[in-house]
Amino acid sequence: MKLLRTPEERFSAVPDFPYAPAYTQLDEIRMAHVEAGDGPVVLMLHGEPTWSFLYRKMIPVFAGAGFRAVAPDLVGFGRSDKPARLEDYSYAGHVAWMLEWLEKNELEDITLVCQDWGSLIGLRLAAEHPHRFSRIAVANGFLPIADRPAPIAFKAWRTFARYAPVFPTGRIVQAGTVGKLSAEAVAAYDAPFPSEKYKAGARAFPRLVPTSPDDPAVPANRAAWKALGNWDRPFLTAFGKKDPILGWADKLLQRHVPGAKGQPHRDLENASHFVQEDAGEELAEIVVEWCRGTAG
Repeated sequence: MKLLRTPEERFSAVPDFPYAPAYTQLDEIRMAHVEAGDGPVVLMLHGEPTWSFLYRKMIPVFAGAGFRAVAPDLVGFGRSDKPARLEDYSYAGHVAWMLEWLEKNELEDITLVCQDWGSLIGLRLAAEHPHRFSRIAVANGFLPIADRPAPIAFKAWRTFARYAPVFPTGRIVQAGTVGKLSAEAVAAYDAPFPSEKYKAGARAFPRLVPTSPDDPAVPANRAAWKALGNWDRPFLTAFGKKDPILGWADKLLQRHVPGAKGQPHRDLENASHFVQEDAGEELAEIVVEWCRGTAG
């Protein structure tokens, strides 16, 4: 497997992100994460095409409230290594990488905060390894099981990711927010990708979403969905309602997961897909209050 590694100087001008990266070796792949604070673990999983920088508004809230805030970069993103070929990426591969990372970092009693592909990976992990997780908070994410047609907006997004000659990651994040990002923030989302050849992982994610019953990820996702139907630990949704693709999916999760019953779910009316950008501090405060209210 050919691996690409973003030069560290690409991250020298990233704003509001003073966290030194730590690295975990997964066989031949090096995976990065940042963390702050001490206490129970809050694990924040990003999605497409972002990296741990997405959680810069939330990390200090969690750390200041007495939690250990941990935000990894998925393989192919941020400071983590980037396999160079589209064929190097699979849904199962991402789940396996994250599981190995969890095991090597010995994380347990985890409050999971996940969004976008962070949810596709995180919900699989929680369903398959429930002993590591105590709570789940989902923001604009889901676990697809190919039981309904994909939205037209998603089909257009998948086509763009596959065929567009340029994949402008910073502008893509801007398109998924209500507020306007600073030029420095847009540049920070571009920073992990010095050229188009670094973006195989980012381009791969849309086509890895299982939207047809014959997709190889469907059996495992359906088994995980069934397991979530028995999840009785605290489960919270806080969704940006201006998200045209996933703004509705929280209601399905609330109906399906027993642990969602009676929880203080929130509709974030002035946030879109990247709710961490539009309402990051508010989302973190919601999760902190919820954790305190559900502490055993």
